[in-house]
Amino acid sequence: MQDDAEFQVLVNDEGQYSLWPVANEVPAGWRADGFRGGRQECMDHVDEVWTDMRPLSLQRQMAADAEPAAARRE
Repeated sequence: MQDDAEFQVLVNDEGQYSLWPVANEVPAGWRADGFRGGRQECMDHVDEVWTDMRPLSLQRQMAADAEPAAARRE
């Protein structure tokens, strides 16, 4: 792949990120997050916004599991 290729940042329903060439059609299950640029610029953006690698479904389940425990401590 060329170093000067333009990429876009994609995100899926689980909050996972990926880089994708702008020239290619966005695959099913993914959507553009609105950021475009060179490969390194996109990588830097992903590093900034993807701070929790856990899938959203796991984050939500862990939060739900923690709620009853927090209520018992009160």
